[in-house]
Amino acid sequence: MNPYPVDHLVLPVAHIDVATARLANLGFTVAPQAIHPFGTMNACVFFADGTYLEPLAVHDPAKYRESVGNGDVFTRRDRDFRASHGEGFSALVAGTKDAFADHQRFISANLSAGDIFEFSRPVQMPDGSKSEASFRLAFAASGSAADFFMFSCQRIKALPGDRSALERHANGVTGLSEITLIPGADARAGALAEAVFGFSSTLSPSGDRTFATANAAIRLTEKPAFGDASIDASSQGAGGLRGAGIVFSVRDLAVTAAVLAANGVSSMEVGGRLVAPVAPGQGVAFAFEEK
Repeated sequence: MNPYPVDHLVLPVAHIDVATARLANLGFTVAPQAIHPFGTMNACVFFADGTYLEPLAVHDPAKYRESVGNGDVFTRRDRDFRASHGEGFSALVAGTKDAFADHQRFISANLSAGDIFEFSRPVQMPDGSKSEASFRLAFAASGSAADFFMFSCQRIKALPGDRSALERHANGVTGLSEITLIPGADARAGALAEAVFGFSSTLSPSGDRTFATANAAIRLTEKPAFGDASIDASSQGAGGLRGAGIVFSVRDLAVTAAVLAANGVSSMEVGGRLVAPVAPGQGVAFAFEEK
């Protein structure tokens, strides 16, 4: 089986407007808000490598509670994550062409987190044009419902093909470079990544497990994401698997640093990367590196 690509990352936030402002200050172009039929909403950040960030907020509490009550995996896990962690980085998503086949693989590996989930949502582009996107999701998890999880996403009706205006970012980000996870007490965290993305890990000299997906690296480590526990202390602890940090590829780190400084965003240099600590609406530490 060929390795699956990273599709997107889910970042639960308390208020979508706060997240939009924070991401804009970080130098990202943020897409118009979109509402889901199960009570959540997002304002995505799309990248030229085909990946994206999904800041996710509760928009309609009644529909959200109804979805949770119906046993929908996505909203149930989102609710439990928010109850335990507030904002953060809750899910890593693989792109797939067959979510049904993935679902059966997850069951066989004893990693299925629940039933297939399908939905459609409206899409609005910067020029005002509108369309609809449809998705089919297959879920996998290795810990409690409040822990970090993964799922594969099949685009039944794809997002609009020309997103070039949304993929240009003042901070120079071109895509994802690395996703850093901390296994905590989850002994099956590595098996989860292998099952969802379809590859085995390699062991780095520092003892980290690294997974090379089709478009970004996943690093499973016991160490603080960016060498300083104070940067991402919220992701530490004795619980299960956690999303600890996201590394973005940029063309010119000096340009990124200038944008952050101009927008009043504090950052620090850590190991050749520029790191923006966690802030409201961001959920997890961000790092930028030249590639």
